[in-house]
Amino acid sequence: MCGVVVDSTSYADPATSRNDVTSKLPDFAQGCDWIGFAAVTGSSESSSCRQDAVAIAATRAENPNDNPVVEGRVRSHRITEVLPRAVKLFDCPAEGEGSDVLGALRYVVKQMAARRQPDRPHEIIVFSDLINNRGELNVNRLDLGEAGRKQKVRQLREARLLPDLTGYGVVVHGFLREKTSSPDRFPLLESFWREAFEAAGATSVDLL
Repeated sequence: MCGVVVDSTSYADPATSRNDVTSKLPDFAQGCDWIGFAAVTGSSESSSCRQDAVAIAATRAENPNDNPVVEGRVRSHRITEVLPRAVKLFDCPAEGEGSDVLGALRYVVKQMAARRQPDRPHEIIVFSDLINNRGELNVNRLDLGEAGRKQKVRQLREARLLPDLTGYGVVVHGFLREKTSSPDRFPLLESFWREAFEAAGATSVDLL
C-alpha cells in the first residue's frame, strides 16, 4: 500500500525535482500493490488537481490461479501508469498562496486508510521541500527551540492536522531544496519534521 505526494509549488521549478521523480519513483512503485496520489498546492485537501490511484497487483478475476507469470504481466503494464500521473501533479494550477504539505499528506493517507491492510507495509514517498507555510503551520516563522517544536507538534496533533501515519514508512526527496536563507535553521527544521512524523505514528522517516 503506497502513497505518492508531489509538490507543485516552487519546489517543482528546479529540474532536479522532476529528475528525482523520474529516477526514484519507478523503483519505489515496484514494491507497491496499490498507489494513491496527492499534490501539494496552496490548498491541498480541496485541490481540483487530482490523479486517480493505480491498482498495480492483479485482481482475483484477472489472476484466479495466482499464476506468477500473469501477475508479472499485469504489474508491469499497470506500473507504466504511475510515473505519468505523478509528473502531471507538478503542473497543478496555483491554488492560493503558499504550500500546504500537511494537507497533501492528510489527503493521501485518507485514500490509503480507505483500503488499509494492517498486515501489509504502508509506504509514502514525498517529493517536496516540506516548506509548509499555510494554515496552522508556517515553518518560516516557527519557534524551532525544543520547547517551541514540541508545542507546535502538540498543537497540530490536538487540532487533528497531522495525518495518521501509524505503521507507515515515509521517505522525503528534496527536503529544504533551494532554501538558501537561514541555513542555521536547517538542522532544527529537520528535528521538527522528524518529531512531527514520529508524533503522527510513522515507523521510519528519511529526509533526503
